[in-house]
Amino acid sequence: MEKIKIITIFGTRPEAVKMAPLIKELEKHEEIESKVCVTAQHREMLDQVLELFEIKTDYDLNIMQTKQTLTSITTKVLENLEEIFEQENPDMILVHGDTTTTFASALAAFYKQIKVGHVEAGLRTFDKYFPFPEEMNRKLTCAVADLNFSPTEVAKNNLLREGVKEEDIFVTGNTVIDAMAHTVEDNYEFKTEQLNYINYKKRKVIMVTAHRRENWGDGIENICKALKTIVRENKDVELVYLVHLNPVVKDVVYKHLDGEERIHLLYPLDTKETHNLMNNAYMIMTDSGGLQEEAPHLGKPVLVLRDVTERPEAVKAGTVKLVGTDTEYIVNEANKLIRDPKAYELMSKAANPYGDGKASKRIAEDILYYFGKRDVPAMDLKSSK
Repeated sequence: MEKIKIITIFGTRPEAVKMAPLIKELEKHEEIESKVCVTAQHREMLDQVLELFEIKTDYDLNIMQTKQTLTSITTKVLENLEEIFEQENPDMILVHGDTTTTFASALAAFYKQIKVGHVEAGLRTFDKYFPFPEEMNRKLTCAVADLNFSPTEVAKNNLLREGVKEEDIFVTGNTVIDAMAHTVEDNYEFKTEQLNYINYKKRKVIMVTAHRRENWGDGIENICKALKTIVRENKDVELVYLVHLNPVVKDVVYKHLDGEERIHLLYPLDTKETHNLMNNAYMIMTDSGGLQEEAPHLGKPVLVLRDVTERPEAVKAGTVKLVGTDTEYIVNEANKLIRDPKAYELMSKAANPYGDGKASKRIAEDILYYFGKRDVPAMDLKSSK
């Protein structure tokens, strides 16, 4: 039997987390020859995920360098993948989301007339500079993709409006929900000792991440002022801020919050630690995209420290709320969730719009259908419950 050769390509930790369960699913199918290529656009954090999910790579481009630019990432990926594609001649590559690795890999495959499958396709803010460069990375990837695996109907409709054929779009759910079945544990003991000393039952623990480029400067300043106020005004609150290592962020955070009572400043955690901290937290405050999908799966309300989001279905479902970076507004919205049990319950019990943990199975079946190995595609998310 002639197998379908697929190379899954990714370069950052978020991509790795979301592609890991799909890689594991592809390995189960005898009709598929699955290979893995990492660009290592990020290095250390990527390696943590590979180890956690026991992913073995066939190719490691190891492109990360100090002060790398979008141009350097793009050109290195293009040049390295050209040689790999000539050697392997895959039937399809799979890429995820909106990183520079994603766009450059899709472009490299297009140059070789290799099919492209785009996982988490169709997210849009409709502002090409927000988030930057992610919004254009995903749009440009969409332009060359042959198969689009959309997490929700909203994402599918975005693609339809852009002229993508309906038969090339499959609604699957988000693979990050699949991944969390592997990472979240009851009675988890943290490797980060400081987290084991927090009383998660008696304290309302708020987990915070905020580092996006568009929030640099006044945005991070305002967020930090809000966090300090929230903790000082609520004696039952304890806050854990996972501080990005970039000095543009780190220096501001430490200036405002270092030494504050009941505020813990930690460096970014590995994926398993992060997911289990989220599971133990009372609520999440973040400017991250991925956490808007992960936290609702655990029943945790999310206040999004951004003015717009490419995940509007979560806002509509009521699992997340946009609060921007205005200090007073952030404080007011956080206090509602801390002090009003009804407001908290409405968000914590809202239905998660990102799926049921079977996205990877659907994607694998849809790929097999595309290549004629199945008579019918996997059922759309809406009709598979």
